Amino acid sequence: MLDTLVVIPTYNERENIVDIIKAVQYLDKGYHVLIVDDSSPDGTGELVQSIDGFGDDVFLETRTGKLGLGTAYIHGFKYGVKKGYKYICEMDADFSHNPLDLIRLRAACESGADLAIGSRYIKGGGVKDWPFNRRLMSYGASLYVQAILFMSIKDPTAGFKCYNVNLLKAMDLDAVTFKGYAFQIGMKYQAYRRKAKIIEVPILFKDREKGTSKMSLSIFKEAMWGVVKMRFKS
Repeated sequence: MLDTLVVIPTYNERENIVDIIKAVQYLDKGYHVLIVDDSSPDGTGELVQSIDGFGDDVFLETRTGKLGLGTAYIHGFKYGVKKGYKYICEMDADFSHNPLDLIRLRAACESGADLAIGSRYIKGGGVKDWPFNRRLMSYGASLYVQAILFMSIKDPTAGFKCYNVNLLKAMDLDAVTFKGYAFQIGMKYQAYRRKAKIIEVPILFKDREKGTSKMSLSIFKEAMWGVVKMRFKS
């Protein structure tokens, strides 16, 4: 069995899903792909089932309704742990994360990291095609998280990561209950408090070209208040 699972949550990603799966398959470096689809009404799940390799190196878990990004990742992590993968990666379906960077993220874990983070805010990293206000909001959110949680991670909201499965086994996955992007912060904070070895790998983050962003005001508010809850709950 191949040793690395790439978990990709989807909701209405018909325009991207075939290409993103093929891009991971093209790496030919020992990756399986798990799509966790929240019953996308645009037929994303049906497209996944039509891809060459479905059932061999591409798998689909369909959930009943739009249940949120965080719970989709937890579903995928539990799937990967149960199936015996050594490394579990997470990434977006919209090509904001470059599939080629999976190689460097996994290499960091192979070299001893418990968690490798694709980071926009360390030397060599960056963002592309974002308007100034979104850059400011994202970078400001990172500084906010660092200030509240005292966590020395430069890109705490990043969603492109690779875990050594032993870290996921040691973590209380059910304790991270956030549905939106606060989930990304919560997972890093739990790893940080466990003194996991965390390495940030520089990446270039691109804005999506196809499909619709899932960011909303409610997701943003959950992240802002969620950080405060994490700080005073711990």
